[in-house]
Amino acid sequence: MLWTASQVFRKFSTSSHYYQKKLKLAIIGQSLFGQEVYSSLRKQGHKVVGVFTVPDKDGKADPLAVAAEKDGTPLFKFPRWRNKGQPLPEVVDAYKSVGAELNVMPFCSQFIPMNVIDHPKHGSIIYHPSILPLHRGASAINWTLIHGDEKAGFTVFWADDGLDTGPILLQRECAVEPDDTVDTLYNRFLFPEGIKAMVESVQLIADGKAPRIPQPEEGASYEGIQRKSNARVDLAQPAKAIHNWIRGHDKVPGAWALIGGQSVTFYGSSMLSGSVPAGQPLEIEGASQPGIISKNGLVLFGNDGKALLVKNLQFEDGKMIPASKYFSSGENSSVELTNEEKQMAEEIRNIWKAILSNVPAIVDTTDFFKSGAASMDVVRLVEEVKQKCAGVQLQNEDVYMATTFQDFIQIFVRKLRGEDQEEELTIDYATKEVNNMTVKMPYQCFINGKFEDAEDGKTYSTINPTDGSVICKVSYAAVGDVDRAVAAAKEAFDNGPWGRMNPRDRGSLLYKLKAAPGKPAFIDCTRVSAGRSKSLHRSAFQKKKNCSLAGMLADLMEEHQEELATIESIDSGAVYTLALKTHVGMSIQTFRYFAGWCDKIQGKTIPINQARPNRNLTFTKKEPLGVCAIVIPWNYPLMMLAWKSAACLAAGNTLVLKPAQVTPLTALKFAELSVKAGIPKGVINILPGSGGMVGQRLSDHPDIRKLGFTGSTPVGKQIMKSCALSNLKKVSLELGGKSPLIIFSDCDMDKAVRMGMSSVFFNKGENCIAAGRLFVEESIHDEYIRRVVEEIMKMKIGDPLDRSTDHGPQNHKAHLDKLLEYCEIGVKEGATLVYGGKQVDRPGFFMQPTVFTDVEDHMFIAKEESFGPVMVVSKFRNGDVDGVLQRANDTEYGLASGVFTRDINKAMYVSEQLEAGTVFVNTYNKTDVASPFGGFKQSGFGKDLGEDALSEYLKTKAVTVEY
Repeated sequence: MLWTASQVFRKFSTSSHYYQKKLKLAIIGQSLFGQEVYSSLRKQGHKVVGVFTVPDKDGKADPLAVAAEKDGTPLFKFPRWRNKGQPLPEVVDAYKSVGAELNVMPFCSQFIPMNVIDHPKHGSIIYHPSILPLHRGASAINWTLIHGDEKAGFTVFWADDGLDTGPILLQRECAVEPDDTVDTLYNRFLFPEGIKAMVESVQLIADGKAPRIPQPEEGASYEGIQRKSNARVDLAQPAKAIHNWIRGHDKVPGAWALIGGQSVTFYGSSMLSGSVPAGQPLEIEGASQPGIISKNGLVLFGNDGKALLVKNLQFEDGKMIPASKYFSSGENSSVELTNEEKQMAEEIRNIWKAILSNVPAIVDTTDFFKSGAASMDVVRLVEEVKQKCAGVQLQNEDVYMATTFQDFIQIFVRKLRGEDQEEELTIDYATKEVNNMTVKMPYQCFINGKFEDAEDGKTYSTINPTDGSVICKVSYAAVGDVDRAVAAAKEAFDNGPWGRMNPRDRGSLLYKLKAAPGKPAFIDCTRVSAGRSKSLHRSAFQKKKNCSLAGMLADLMEEHQEELATIESIDSGAVYTLALKTHVGMSIQTFRYFAGWCDKIQGKTIPINQARPNRNLTFTKKEPLGVCAIVIPWNYPLMMLAWKSAACLAAGNTLVLKPAQVTPLTALKFAELSVKAGIPKGVINILPGSGGMVGQRLSDHPDIRKLGFTGSTPVGKQIMKSCALSNLKKVSLELGGKSPLIIFSDCDMDKAVRMGMSSVFFNKGENCIAAGRLFVEESIHDEYIRRVVEEIMKMKIGDPLDRSTDHGPQNHKAHLDKLLEYCEIGVKEGATLVYGGKQVDRPGFFMQPTVFTDVEDHMFIAKEESFGPVMVVSKFRNGDVDGVLQRANDTEYGLASGVFTRDINKAMYVSEQLEAGTVFVNTYNKTDVASPFGGFKQSGFGKDLGEDALSEYLKTKAVTVEY
């Protein structure tokens, strides 16, 4: 990221000791950038003996002039320094009178004479926003993007008599993001890092350390200034080149094309991945084919057949609209203002009056830009309005789309009331009358706060394992959908309210929020048709100052727990009572637990050796990672979502989640509830589909910083490899298991039988920590097996929605077939099939609870996980504690384990020796939201639940301050 003439520059610190040598400076330039450089240099102790800037424009002083005047710094506002190429003597004399030792020119649009440039002892340094000698000239940032450069940057160089040709002092660079514009590149890197670099450069000069490296002529380029007149888009070229041209002119001067004989300017360009959305054709002069006005914006086509998407359009009169509304007949009608809103409008009128000081009066038709406002005035307007009316979510774009005072007040009031269209959510439901209720199930991809079809329109059937019937068709996400979801999550993290939200407020969204009195948080206008309903909802994420956010994610899940449990039961086969208590109940507890952590995530202060005579303070900060991917299994669809998502969100990240292909419905219902709770758009994205497509793209995606996965060990290995090869993502893996359960003869037999059965048959055996192998001490082995079989014969197998059912269907047909094959292998290898081993003779995917004994260590069923209701029992010699421990640990897995004994010393010894992430003593399946969960060896690494889980979604930054 840093290129300097010598790597020695990085040795210098920014401590008070470093800044002992100071210079007398003349600041020659203008703009907010000039003001920040001026202020920063003064803070570092340099003496600014004069500021030379441009005259006032329309009665408004330049920001640099404002700062200098406030500080009492000698201030000069020269209209020009030369006349017909000759220096003006009175101007040069005024300059020389300040006695500067160095001229600092952060941004200067005037031609400065060489007898001024060379006059100070140390000469002059200039900031230029390109990696010289590339892009010399006045539109360097524009041309960086127009040419599609992969890197951007800036140069601080010594001024000479050429145009940006002087010797280099230092350079810095950054990567150009695919959708960067002039504004984003400048605001993200060139502006903040440029200020720091100018200050560093001055100090290097003061210390006699500044190099003068001649610019190479090889690779040098010069492009002319970009003006509106020469910014017309050539549409007869590849889509990427068109995209680069548009973003290279966004916002100034604006790339344009002729549509219907009128010049229309394009803003917000991005390359379109995947299929082209449907829409209405639009003829554009010079285009290889008509554009398309879609719901997402204007689609333009290059001559290579590829496409790009333009978000906003601006007409010749300055009016800007979303491109998707080009064919809309008329905008929203005016809203009637309340007395309180009229009072706010007058306060905003005063803000306009302060900014447009040259305008005698602000009337409804006053145009912000035609009255002389510039881009920095847009920022000031937005920030002042937001300061006056806390909570209203104005953006710079809103000013460009509502340029007159009247239009601006209208858009302000709509946002204040929460009536802006982005907050409307349309849901197509699949409805089903089941379990004495009507369940409403979203079935589309959930991306950026909206439910929508997969980009290619593909769907698949999700099956009810109770009878093999189709529940509904579900969207089958494609790679393009993944890219859009990740982009939405990245935007939400980088620029949305989630990233700026106070941690305590974030916890409130996850835990407890109160709805605005007298106002529904979520409007549902349902009409049922052919088994489906379509509803229009509005998010509770209200923007009004006195309007608290509606809903409560955990409480909403609790409010809908019967519906969630019913969906979980028909989609996964979970027994309803278990789904209600565990699948849904523990999910609610998990969100409440991690909501409480949001404002308790903190670093440490660390004592270190002092750098005498100075002192040091070192502390750490815990920061979110960014966009996280979560891939969950099919055995506990909602609970696995909660275990990972709650910690991820509590840490401040955004996420893209892929539910298991065979159990997507509770995840999509959760997405609906997240909107009700007021989670901002883009924070949560849900993509049903295949692991090979969606999961693989998430593993490969360069904008994802963490992937959490629960599933099989082979897939976990592939994910880990892909995450390493792509961008070294942080990874946490909860993988396969073959958890041993040791039952000693001194156990509580009743409890050991009851818990031993639960350890295997809980949730139909589809349980990651299920006891994959039981070791029973020889003296009690036969009695134990007899009692287990007696209890199995009492179990009721049947419809999971029947409250008296103990054992429901396996999750899907392929898994049932795998279990039957597993049992066949056990019999062939010589294990004794005591009970079960067959499919139940009824519709659906039901498997008999199964018990094998006489299982020897070399057998397949002794080593491999069944992930089903199969009890695998081996006996061990009486009193052979170390022998059974050796056998229990003789596995590549280490997820969980258990021991039953009344001897506390034996229990503690065994728990110490067992190689597993969790050890249960005289119990089993006892997980809790506060206790960390995760495995050893090939069962994976990283933790879900408890405080440890937060560390999986945080990074630690160490900060050392010298004072």
